[in-house]
Amino acid sequence: MHSDSVWHSAQVRVLLARHDAGGLIRLGRESRGWRQGDLGAAVGCSASTVSRLETRGSRAELRLIRQAASAVGMPSNVLSAALGLSAPPATRVASVGPRPEEDPLRRRTLLATAGAAVPATLLLAVDEALAGPLGPSGTKAPLDGRLTTARALFDAGRHAALLGMLPELLGDAHDAARSRQDLDHARLSSCYALASQVLIKIGRHDRARLTADRATTYAELSGSPLAAAAAARELSIVLRHQDQSVAAQRLILQAAAGVESTGLGTAPQRAAYAQMLCTTSYTAARAGDRTQALAMIEEARRAARTLPEQPPRGRLFPLTPAAVDLYTVGVHWALGDAGSALDAGKNLRAAQFATAERRGRMHTDLARAWWQWGKPAETARELLAALRASPGEVRDRPAIQQIVTELAARHPRTAGVRELAGSIAPLV
Repeated sequence: MHSDSVWHSAQVRVLLARHDAGGLIRLGRESRGWRQGDLGAAVGCSASTVSRLETRGSRAELRLIRQAASAVGMPSNVLSAALGLSAPPATRVASVGPRPEEDPLRRRTLLATAGAAVPATLLLAVDEALAGPLGPSGTKAPLDGRLTTARALFDAGRHAALLGMLPELLGDAHDAARSRQDLDHARLSSCYALASQVLIKIGRHDRARLTADRATTYAELSGSPLAAAAAARELSIVLRHQDQSVAAQRLILQAAAGVESTGLGTAPQRAAYAQMLCTTSYTAARAGDRTQALAMIEEARRAARTLPEQPPRGRLFPLTPAAVDLYTVGVHWALGDAGSALDAGKNLRAAQFATAERRGRMHTDLARAWWQWGKPAETARELLAALRASPGEVRDRPAIQQIVTELAARHPRTAGVRELAGSIAPLV
C-alpha cells in the first residue's frame, strides 16, 4: 500500500478504535518498506527501542512517539486520535445540517451546575468541541493574536466571553497543529491550558481534567519545558480539587524539577520555577502538610526575589514578588491560620497586580481569611472590593458564592451584604 494512502485504510480505523499508537507506527513503517532498524536510524534510537515503542504504543515516551510518527508520515490528526485526544478523523460528522437531539438529562445536569452567570449554551458548545475539535473556522486572524485576546478575557474576569471563544480557538489550533511543528503543538497546549484555567475558575472540574490532560500531552509533544510546566500546573490544580492531593503534589514537583533542569538562566525560567513552588506549597497546604507548605512558599519567595514588580506583557508565568505574597495568604488560610494569612497580606495593594483577575483574587483571598476568623464586616468589605475589581471572581466562583450565601443568611444587616447577595441572586 502506498505510504500516503495507508492513513485512510480500514486497518487504520481498527487501530484508532484501540488507541494503538504503536500499531499505527508499525503500519506506517511497513508501508514504507522499512525495518525497525531503519526507523530507529531515522529517529536516533535502536531497533529494540522501536520494537518496544510499537508494542507499548501510547504508554511509551511521548517525544519518541512524536518523532516516530513524523518519520513514518503519520498525519497529526491521526496521532491525536490514537492518543485519545480527539475523535478518530474517519468518524467526524460535518457541522452543517440538523443537530442531533441532545440528551435531556445531560442538559439538565449542565444547567444545574453551571450557574446563571455562565450560560449553559456556552458550556454545551465547549463540551461539543472537547468531544471532537471543530474544523477550521476560516478566520484570517492569527492564532497568536486570538490566544492573546482570550488570555486578556481571562485576566479581565470575562469568563462567559472566553468560553464563547474557546470552541473555534481550539478547532483552529488543532488545524494548525497538523503541521506537526513544535511551536504549533505548544500553542495548542496553551489553548487547552487556558481552557482548564477558566473551567477550574467556574468549578467545572470534570471538563478541566480533560483539557488539562490534553494540554499536558501536547506540551510533551512540543518539547517545551515551560509549556510542560504550565500544563502540569493546571492538571495538578484539577487533581487537588478532585481530592487527589498525592498525585497533584507528585506532578507539580516533577514539573518544578523539569523547569529547574533548564538552569534557570532566564527570567521566564525563574518565574516558571517560582510559580511551580507556589503551586506546590498551596497543594501541600490543602493536604494539611504544614512543613512542606511553609518550606516551599519560603523557597518560592527566594526564587522570585529578582523578578520584576510588573512582568513583561505576554509572559507565560507572570509571577511577581507580590504574587508570591498573595500565595502566602492562601497557604496560611489553607492551613487554618487566618491570623498569619492576614499578616502575610497586610501590605498587599491592588496596584501591585496588573490584571483585574489578580486584583479580584487578592480581595477574595483576604475575604476568605477574614471569614475564617469570624469577621463578617471585614469579609463583606473585601468581597465588595473584589466585586468592583472583577465581578466574575465573586459571581462565577462556587467557593466565593458559598461565602456570600452564608453571609446573607447569617449577617443580612452587615454593610454591603445586600449588594453582594444581589450579585449572585440568580444563583441562590
